[in-house]
Amino acid sequence: MAGWTAVPTTDRPVEPVELLRTALSVIAEYAPQAIELGRVFADAGHELALVGGPVRDAFLGKASVDLDFATSAHPDETERILARWGDAHWDMGKEFGTIGARRGDVVVEVTTYRTEAYDSTSRKPEVVYGDTLDGDLSRRDFTVNAMALRLPDLVFVDPFGGLSDLADRILRTPAAPEQSFDDDPLRMMRAVRFAAQLGVDVHPGVLAAMTAMAARLEIVSAERVQAELVKLLLAPAPRRGLELMVYTGLADHVLPELPALQLTIDEHHRHKDVYEHTLTVLDQAIDLETGPEGPVPGPDLVLRLAAIMHDVGKPATRRLEPRGGVSFHHHEIVGAKMTTKRMKALRFDKATTQAVSKLVALHLRFHGYGDAAWTDSAVRRYVTDAGDQLERLHRLTRADCTTRNKRKAARLSHAYDDLENRIAELAEEEELQSIRPDLDGNAIMGILGIGPGREVGAAYQHLLALRMERGPLGEDEARAELLAWWESRQP
Repeated sequence: MAGWTAVPTTDRPVEPVELLRTALSVIAEYAPQAIELGRVFADAGHELALVGGPVRDAFLGKASVDLDFATSAHPDETERILARWGDAHWDMGKEFGTIGARRGDVVVEVTTYRTEAYDSTSRKPEVVYGDTLDGDLSRRDFTVNAMALRLPDLVFVDPFGGLSDLADRILRTPAAPEQSFDDDPLRMMRAVRFAAQLGVDVHPGVLAAMTAMAARLEIVSAERVQAELVKLLLAPAPRRGLELMVYTGLADHVLPELPALQLTIDEHHRHKDVYEHTLTVLDQAIDLETGPEGPVPGPDLVLRLAAIMHDVGKPATRRLEPRGGVSFHHHEIVGAKMTTKRMKALRFDKATTQAVSKLVALHLRFHGYGDAAWTDSAVRRYVTDAGDQLERLHRLTRADCTTRNKRKAARLSHAYDDLENRIAELAEEEELQSIRPDLDGNAIMGILGIGPGREVGAAYQHLLALRMERGPLGEDEARAELLAWWESRQP
């Protein structure tokens, strides 16, 4: 990729005064609780300020469910205050200076002002309590997160120009970016996540530091990297974040299969490369997600991961054919194995890993349907193999059509419409989602007069194959087929 090009998110610059009006209307929703808590801390002789995401989101017109505060009080005193104020409180973050509490539907976390010293071999800071709000804000990741609202007087604090940056849709660090990313390399992943989540551009100096320091991400745990990647993928514009990851080299350390696709020309010669095709598939898959009541409510992590990973097997299977063509035989199988390996390395849970890998393995199954009519047996196997991923497979398969040939695209769409109609028709007749033989294991043992063992499993698979091929047989016909099969196996 020659360069990273940000996609404009607004048609005109946003004036800070407009953001202030927006923030006032949002903050009014939770101001009473915040102001009251500020008075409680002030009465105890301590400062309190609303900080971070809740302040930033208020300017963007979004109310936060959880409220983050910074205070001059040390954790023990904070805990005593919150114990009196809240219905419940907890101290799980106390070693980092954070105490949490809940009052009604309001959840708060209050952290003591901090300054931090980092070990160059670790992203875990040595926690040192600070004594000023400005000092606490100076250690934040980005200026848009380094704004605060002093309580109970509602005084806006913005020592690093975060409001102007938010209005300009630009991401900068309060300190020098090299120092910020050296202190905590995970902030580089947060930068690409915010590009996808907030629609901001990254300041050139920050971009240069990310590119130069991408390898520093290696000291961050896989679990923390995965958490940021998931937030990126579930954001409104994940393509922006992924392109930024590839451009800066972060993807080489998180998802190396993605930049590797740039080296692989698509066999249809309709795309710049498989990398561009993959990002287009992602965009199209997102467009096919449904509302909350639909079968694939968006944002859907499994579908989005499958779209990103569906062609990762192509570089390893790329072959130049004698007549000048390019083939990628069995890239779906290779890609499924690569997907499993990468997701395990990123510490994804087993169920998510299996679901994504299954979709990658099956994403080519439909191809050829429009050229030769499938038997009912083939349709049954398609549904059975997809299992609980069928609705996602429908969407991934449709999204995988990125041809610019309108006639070809229409033909593929029509063919898949036909397949879905046949699935629906058979489903009405046969309960396709739970296809089983007409006889279960107990019935097989009773009819054949045998106990548990390999023979029962073989008989079950034989009856299942007949069920796939011919549809429901009924108990009598299944019994006759079982006996005929059993007799053929006898010496």
